[in-house]
Amino acid sequence: MQSIGIFVATVLVAALLLWPRLSRAPLWRASVTPLASIIGSGFLVLGPILALSYGAWTPVAMAALCAASYAIGAAIRYNIMSLERVAHGPKSARVETLASWVLAFAYIVSVAYYLNLLGAFAVSLTPWDSALAGRYVTSAVYALILIVGWTKGFRALERLEQISVGLKLSIIGGLLFGLGWFFAGTAQNGALVLAPASTTGWAGIGLLFGLLVTVQGFETSRYLGQTYDAQTRVKSMRVAQWVSTTIYMIYVVFIAYVFHSNDIETSETAIIDMMALVAPLLPLMLVVAALAAQFSAAVADTSGAGGLISELTRGRVPVKIGYGILVAFGIAITWGADVFQIISWASKAFAAYYALQAAIAAGLARRDGKGRGTVLAFGAIAALAAAAALLGSAVE
Repeated sequence: MQSIGIFVATVLVAALLLWPRLSRAPLWRASVTPLASIIGSGFLVLGPILALSYGAWTPVAMAALCAASYAIGAAIRYNIMSLERVAHGPKSARVETLASWVLAFAYIVSVAYYLNLLGAFAVSLTPWDSALAGRYVTSAVYALILIVGWTKGFRALERLEQISVGLKLSIIGGLLFGLGWFFAGTAQNGALVLAPASTTGWAGIGLLFGLLVTVQGFETSRYLGQTYDAQTRVKSMRVAQWVSTTIYMIYVVFIAYVFHSNDIETSETAIIDMMALVAPLLPLMLVVAALAAQFSAAVADTSGAGGLISELTRGRVPVKIGYGILVAFGIAITWGADVFQIISWASKAFAAYYALQAAIAAGLARRDGKGRGTVLAFGAIAALAAAAALLGSAVE
């Protein structure tokens, strides 16, 4: 019955996403790109890491991550609307240029993170389950994205992204149903686990900062100006963050109280072994979801990075060459670091970008004559993001 329920839930979510009134709605289409990036890997790595590190406090840690990302998103949303009315001044424009270069670097690292996870999950249920085999798969997918980007361009990549997002969200629906069933059964048997946090104090804060990249991706709405107006981009960011926060919170509540610490491993594919305890169908579904999730997120950030590099060099470096730069650096990172180190690097890079965007928001709010409270709020967000860039740590 549980497996049937998981299958039915997956099909129902897929049917909803294929419903023409939703799939053709401009707001939903605008929300696909940021959502693809946000739900790139969080449901794969966050659950085991948070449950092992924060125990019964896992939902609180997840809520803190989502709240921080929404606050940062508020600063970026303000920038979108403010700059729609009045362009940057000279000082603000210089900070924006610096932020864009930081973002381009962050995209390069984040694509490496997404595709290294893809490689690990692709070989996880095969006889060739090893770090070396995963790196070969990652390198091959980099080559695929480069070929598609060079021959078909962003439109082809965007179509692949939409298909991947739909598949991924459908499987997440089935996953949440299966976890909910397992949670309910565990609760009914009085066997819920209330584990103490194993990572506390500054170490716990540093780890949370180091996981910021797992809720990153909302900022991609900032760069869809050629396709969507400012109001739509602001709304699309909110939709993407609301949907992703809902998914994450339900997920971590279901996962935090049903597994003992000896059921959780510190590995990028730990979620597969955990879900095997829930239902036999879930490991295979998770691998499919992982491939879709990581590919769609990598496509979104590859597209963003290529466009940014071209824009920042005023067209001297074409978009296709930007794809090539990303792939070259990404393959170097793939063969020189492990996944958890890449996660930490990506979190630091995005946190630095967010700090600059929040600082820009504070300056624009002052220029626009907003109250002292608004300016101070954006300043506090900038300080929080800067702290994340400096203090974020990798999973041990």
